[in-house]
Amino acid sequence: MNSTSGKLPPAMRLPEFPPLSIIKNRLIPGQWDVLAFLLVITFFIYLAEAAHGLIQPLARLEATPISLDAWSLVGYSARTGLRMLIAMACSLIFTFTYATLAAKSRRAEMVLVPLLDILQSVPILSFSILIVFFLSLTPGRVAGAEMASVFLIFTSQAWNMAFSFYQSLRSIPDELQEVSRSFQLTPWMKFWRLEVPFAMPPLIWNMMMSMSGGWFFVVVSEAITVGNTTVTLPGVGSYIALAIEQRNVAAIGYAIAAMFVVILIYDQLLFRPLIASADWFRLEQESGALTPSRSWALVMMRRSRLINVFARLFAGILNVGGRSSSDADTTTVSRSRRRAPAQSNSRLGDVLWYALIAVVAFCALIKTGTFILSGVPAGEVAHVVELGLITLLRVVVLIAIASLIWVPIGMAIGLRPRVARIAQPIAQFLAAFPAILFFPVVVSAIVMLRLNPNIWLSPLMILGTQWYILFNVIVGASALPAELRYVGQNLRVGGWLWWKRIGLPAVFPYYLTGAITASGGSWNASIAAEVAVWGHEKLTATGLGSYIAAATDGGEFQRVALGTVMMSLFVVLINRFFWRPLYTRAERKFRLT
Repeated sequence: MNSTSGKLPPAMRLPEFPPLSIIKNRLIPGQWDVLAFLLVITFFIYLAEAAHGLIQPLARLEATPISLDAWSLVGYSARTGLRMLIAMACSLIFTFTYATLAAKSRRAEMVLVPLLDILQSVPILSFSILIVFFLSLTPGRVAGAEMASVFLIFTSQAWNMAFSFYQSLRSIPDELQEVSRSFQLTPWMKFWRLEVPFAMPPLIWNMMMSMSGGWFFVVVSEAITVGNTTVTLPGVGSYIALAIEQRNVAAIGYAIAAMFVVILIYDQLLFRPLIASADWFRLEQESGALTPSRSWALVMMRRSRLINVFARLFAGILNVGGRSSSDADTTTVSRSRRRAPAQSNSRLGDVLWYALIAVVAFCALIKTGTFILSGVPAGEVAHVVELGLITLLRVVVLIAIASLIWVPIGMAIGLRPRVARIAQPIAQFLAAFPAILFFPVVVSAIVMLRLNPNIWLSPLMILGTQWYILFNVIVGASALPAELRYVGQNLRVGGWLWWKRIGLPAVFPYYLTGAITASGGSWNASIAAEVAVWGHEKLTATGLGSYIAAATDGGEFQRVALGTVMMSLFVVLINRFFWRPLYTRAERKFRLT
């Protein structure tokens, strides 16, 4: 032994073991691991059970009709919640692809943005052709009807998410764009490291609004009608429709309670963790300016080793698109060499692209006009235009009233993070109320008080869409930089001057995103709002929505097509000549860069 060192040679040393506490933490699962395991296993078991029911024949649904028993709502709520979750996943995929292409390609933007205006204005009842397509994929099986139901829910979720993501991509500050170029990020890495994190806060709030939008149309989405055949899927929407038909007020109360439970589960397991994690991505330069959101589910996800495995797998997928700096330098040089001929061919490409769009639009117009006029007199087109103007008046008045109410409230909530955490699930629950749930009160009041349905049915149009304005204003207010607030306080700016110079300019781009979506959604909601049924009582308001609803009930596809085209034309023209100029001005003048 070396007496000077007092240490044993390496070969004679005993192996060193970590402390027992570390071994225990590594080998014995903790409480968060157990909870995460139970949740994951429960979810996969339910997925397997739901997949097993997809192969059942449609006749099985007819043999087990919808029951108004309160305990039946447990299974119905689970099935409806699963359909909405699948539709939400499809909406995210659509958002990341469609909105990204529209934001990054000038030529694609010319087609995709107006097409998005058309899609959000197409009534959910007008997708009957695609419903037939989904049913034909699995003839006589439940799977086709389930896919059709998920698609209908998707049509009530995807559009506002795509608008929000598009607006975020168009408003990324130039400094962040320059940083991404300095780090030579590939398009794949830039998308996941810059664009998605920057767009995450408003996207999450619009996801919550989309989930509520799915509840708003849940009754229509779970009753698949093709011609004279109706396939009723078990779910909360079918339960509500039967309760309305039988005028069962107690069953409607049970349905509201079931909706509240499902919304609360989504809030705790999905949206609350997303909101808490989105605080990481805010452009807030002052330490401690925002109170961090808390979520027990997010803590579980961070501390659970099982979920960390999936997180590392996802992180590995995100890093697949990376390449070395030498590859990036080579690509930069090659792009600079090709830049000159590409610019010279740009004008010719634009001309060819415009010509292609014009030819396709002309052919579609001729085809649609021929189909409509084959079953509709030419003089009826003018009558439908008049109905569209009546519905337009309702939309304009209701959007103006909703803006005056919810912009100040949204600003007050968004500037107070603690209040926002309390108000978020409440607003989400109120936004989820289908208009049909208000039919008992509205129809009874109109009949008893002898009110005019053309006036008093109108508020039903804005019940589900006004929340788009509130949610987007909350996001805009929460994104207001602390520096601007402090400048206003130091200069003693208050009252209307604060709104004019700080508040309204800061939330204006976000408000426009909500107002555009609320406007298009109100046109869509007019179908459910202009025709109210409670038992044997039926009230109808004059408008384009009631025209489409009556044509759908009668199976008059030419009139359905005419109403749909007219509604889409109104929405596109309003967006193009009113909302889009405001949107361009907000993007240019009120961009935080």
